Amino acid sequence: MNLFFIPIILIGLIILISAFFIVKQQTAAIIERFGRFNSIRHSGLQIKIPLVDRIAGKLSLKIQQLDVLVETKTLDDVFVRLKVSVQYKVIREKVYDAFYKLDYPHDQITSYVFDVVRAEVPKMKLDDVFVKKDDIAIAVKTELNDAMVEYGYDIIKTLVTDIDPDAQVKEAMNRINAAEREKIAAQYEGDAARILIVEKAKAEAESKRLQGQGIADQRREIARGLEESVEVLNKVGINSQEASALIVVTQHYDTLQSIGEETNSNLILLPNSPQAGSNMLNDMVASFAASNQIGEAMKKSKEKKSD
Repeated sequence: MNLFFIPIILIGLIILISAFFIVKQQTAAIIERFGRFNSIRHSGLQIKIPLVDRIAGKLSLKIQQLDVLVETKTLDDVFVRLKVSVQYKVIREKVYDAFYKLDYPHDQITSYVFDVVRAEVPKMKLDDVFVKKDDIAIAVKTELNDAMVEYGYDIIKTLVTDIDPDAQVKEAMNRINAAEREKIAAQYEGDAARILIVEKAKAEAESKRLQGQGIADQRREIARGLEESVEVLNKVGINSQEASALIVVTQHYDTLQSIGEETNSNLILLPNSPQAGSNMLNDMVASFAASNQIGEAMKKSKEKKSD
């Protein structure tokens, strides 16, 4: 008799144990009684009527992410693939709608993403797609929120995480970018070369100016020295012509001495007789006199023409 009750007791224990079940944190369990919705149980130890109630399913209340890859065409006829990440969760107060009104939420969300992206991207050029990707994400989120809240889903955020144009288009964009950067580099190099040329010209002009100023000062000092030398010679009874000849001869021999001391100088043939200084002086005087006569003749000719 005791052996007869043992199976019954075991079956009773199993049925009793099956009345208890545990729902994990951030999870909702849907209880049905004879195939009809009965209740929603949340986290913790729960009880149901054995053989009468059953767990029809469980929904996670955590934030989930769905990645959707959409291929579409831009306004400038470039095919591009966009990866849209949709973050969503089941609304705690609408677990019934999420479980019973929608069989495949992923497919529903994917369809809306495709619809919105293919409506927004064809209005933009490829460059604008990169710049306005946040606008695309906001448009997707707005459309999804309006559609999915009825089914118990809350769209937390949508992100356009990747924009991938065709390989040939990317290569062309890289070439354009490289060419643009080379153009800018060439402009900078040209500006630098121009600045160098200008600065070099300024330096040369300043050098020439200083050189000319130095030569002018040198000549001025030479003239002053000659004037003083003539005055000194006049004081000792030497007239101006003799003093000039003496100075020319002295400078002539000073020049010969300077050339002889320079080891790297080229061969120069100069008159070195004592009469050379006097001859040079006479030649210069004659040249100056001829120049003065020509100048006077030209001046008189101009005066006659003006009369």
